[in-house]
Amino acid sequence: MKLEKPLVAAGLMFSLTVGAVFAASHADNPFAAGIKARQAQMQIQSFNLGILGAMAKGESEYDAEAAVLAATNLMHAVSIHQPQAWAPGSDNSAVEGTRALPAIWQNFPDVGAKSAELKAAAEEMKAVAGTGAEAVGAAMGRLGGACSACHKAYRAPAN
Repeated sequence: MKLEKPLVAAGLMFSLTVGAVFAASHADNPFAAGIKARQAQMQIQSFNLGILGAMAKGESEYDAEAAVLAATNLMHAVSIHQPQAWAPGSDNSAVEGTRALPAIWQNFPDVGAKSAELKAAAEEMKAVAGTGAEAVGAAMGRLGGACSACHKAYRAPAN
């Protein structure tokens, strides 16, 4: 019985110490996971846009199957709804590691409209991706415009 009290005390101290260390490690940037998730989503979009763009520009041979796959992947990526990755306070003026401007949270209805345009442009690309490089090129204009509209307004330039 006398041994139980020191073990309980040691266990309690260990739990408190681990909890404090864990909390301190996340206190610097509580938004790190959300920022990483939204950046990963953007990378998937960019990767698939790159495949389609290369075909549209003639930098790679047009491949209907690959174009449809990239357009489908793009459609899925732009359809991911993850509001927890866009928490207020996770902008570049508050935390490091993001280019998201505070203006996103000051004008969220506009961000939503721009997101809806991106989704519509991705749907259009998915519809035409298998029909030829010319159709992919035409659809790339709308996609590029949708991406740049949001990035110009709500993303800080790269350093």
